[in-house]
Amino acid sequence: MTRLLSGPAREVGPRLLGSVFRVGDVAVRLTEVEAYHGQGDDPGSHAHRGPTERNASMFAEAGTLYVYLSYGIHRCVNIVCGPEGYGSGLLLRAGEVVEGHEVARRRRPTARRDVELAQGPGRLGSALAIELRDDGSRLGSGRFSLELPTGPVGPVVAGPRVGVSGPAGTDAWPWRFSLEGDPTVSAWRPAVRRARPAR
Repeated sequence: MTRLLSGPAREVGPRLLGSVFRVGDVAVRLTEVEAYHGQGDDPGSHAHRGPTERNASMFAEAGTLYVYLSYGIHRCVNIVCGPEGYGSGLLLRAGEVVEGHEVARRRRPTARRDVELAQGPGRLGSALAIELRDDGSRLGSGRFSLELPTGPVGPVVAGPRVGVSGPAGTDAWPWRFSLEGDPTVSAWRPAVRRARPAR
């Protein structure tokens, strides 16, 4: 598994689509991921400025989980890829619950339909009961596993990441990968431009 995940995030990302990510009693077929590169060359990445206590797991070996809190509420999970020490990973943005539906529904009581159970990184984290203490865990150990697809999974679409600017303030980097037409894929939103305070 480590060898399969040790390439550049942009190459590993499409290969993860259709994989089944299992956390305990709930399993999700991944339908959408986003690639984040290592320090220095991707300002949208948590690893952009180098290792810190918060992002240390991003610099671990491929197959490590990097978990963080978004907006103080949502627990988001990334699978680290690339060489150890580089700081690249894939944010698991969305998926289809394929096992443990009743458990996922209890965890996500506001979901009106099953396609919404893991439709977005925060929802996926909730459906799988991801916790901040899971940061640094390894695939294949404890309650975490990843089963790669054994055959074609359908057309893959590449586009800009959700809410993340690309070079020179654009949204031009096509580092978001999803299964074309899958109803569990989350909606795209552009990056919010924050005005700099006047001096």
